[in-house]
Amino acid sequence: MKESEIKFAVSLDENNVPEVMEWSSSDNKEGGICNAALISIWDKKENNTLKIDLWTKDMSMDDMRMMFHQTLFTLADTYQRATGEDKMSFHMKEFARFFGEETGILEKPKDA
Repeated sequence: MKESEIKFAVSLDENNVPEVMEWSSSDNKEGGICNAALISIWDKKENNTLKIDLWTKDMSMDDMRMMFHQTLFTLADTYQRATGEDKMSFHMKEFARFFGEETGILEKPKDA
């Protein structure tokens, strides 16, 4: 059986706020510095999602908005691939579009 690892190294300041975050992957030899990570893990035993949400002091509000916008679209695609539910994926993307317009990432339609 093949094994692969994804690692995160987080340097914290005196208040335990992330200052520098790095990630690496044993499979692709990729990695580097990142400013944020949103990790969700399904705990089958507890029937619940475990969450790790981290961002550095340097993560700007604009970058955070962009990351959430892109993550919402990605979640919709992942949900569609995992379940085959096109309708719900469409509605999730509609919310992502709304989010993008409301946060200024996307331009609102002229007739809105």
